[in-house]
Order: sequence, then C-alpha cells, then structure tokens
Amino acid sequence: MKYYVSASVLSADLLDMRSEIKKLETNGVDMLHFDVMDGIFVNNITYGLPVLEQVRKVTDMTLDVHLMITDPLRYVERFAKAGADIISFHSESASDVRETIKTIKNAGVKAAVAIKPNTPAETVYDLLPDLDMLLVMTVEPGFGGQSFIFDTVEKVRLIRKRINALGLNCDVQVDGGINYETAPIVKDAGANVLVSGSCLFKAEDMSEAVRKIKGDS
Repeated sequence: MKYYVSASVLSADLLDMRSEIKKLETNGVDMLHFDVMDGIFVNNITYGLPVLEQVRKVTDMTLDVHLMITDPLRYVERFAKAGADIISFHSESASDVRETIKTIKNAGVKAAVAIKPNTPAETVYDLLPDLDMLLVMTVEPGFGGQSFIFDTVEKVRLIRKRINALGLNCDVQVDGGINYETAPIVKDAGANVLVSGSCLFKAEDMSEAVRKIKGDS
C-alpha cells in the first residue's frame, strides 16, 4: 500500500505561508491539508476561500481541503474553483451527503467524507463506492494539537475491511494526533493518508519526520 503524508497548515506559521509551503515541497510532504472551520459546526474559526486562492497561486501541491462547516454543499463549488484537489466534508453536517458528493465530483475534484470519532463506521459503508477517500477523525474536530483517540483505530480497520471486500480504490485518511507512535498503529489498521501537523512543523528535520511517519526509516 502506498502511504501519503498531508501536512496540516493549522500548525504552520500562517504569517509566512509561502516559506512554509516551500518547506513542505522540499521535504517530501505529499499534500497540504487545509482545515476550514466556521465556528458553528465546530467551536473554532480558521481561514477560507481567499487564503486557499493565494495558496494555490504559489504551489502545485495537492490541496486537501477539509470542510468542517455546517452547510458544505453551499460552498464546495467555490472551494473547487479556488484550487482544491480533494474536498472532504462531514457526514454529520446539514447538507445532503449524496448531493454534496455529486457536486464535488461534478466540479472536477476528488470527493471525501469525514466522520467524527463517535460516528460509527457502518454509517458510511453505503457511501464508499462513490468516494475517492474516507476521512476518519482521530480527535474531535476543531483544534490542532489534540491527543489521539485510540478507540478510533477499530473504525479505521472496519472501513478498510469494507473497502477491500468491495474491491474499491478508496483511500483512508486519518487526522488528529498523528505522530511517530500513532502512525504505525493507524497504518496497520488500514489508513494510507496520514494528516500530521505539530509532529511535522516542530520537527528539527521535516524530511526525516515524513520518512518516519510513512515508515521509510
């Protein structure tokens, strides 16, 4: 299985994003994870469309946009136009899930559904054939730097098992508390796209951090 590291820019120096992005590009990071929070769906507010548009101008990296917002269907076309390559939205949001997936794909972007730690794996089984990726939150969404919730590992395992049983080409992403200790655990459970923030940006050698998360060293 091929593994990918998606760097959460919540942990970056937001006043020096151009330099931070170049650092990601030169140290083997595969994707840039862009968390959008509206202060309603989660108890925090981050950045949005204008910032994504500026990020797109300075990099060809895969932009992995995670919408933690109440009504993602209302905004997915605008995020696609702003430069997103992948759009994740929450099954727990107010939007019609299948209509949102369809709208993302019609915009020429890869579609992903995200689920919170307490949402059962079974709730997304019927969506898997329509998805490019399923995102399992391994912390409660809303803030970076949280501790990994170990109870989510079995959910990753169940989702990967169902994907394999159906013969699907669907990535499993994990987001929250991913570091050198937790990365092997979620990979063993079947995750292949690992979002990491603090572990990457605080590392003395980011390239080595990427290799450790992927398991290359």
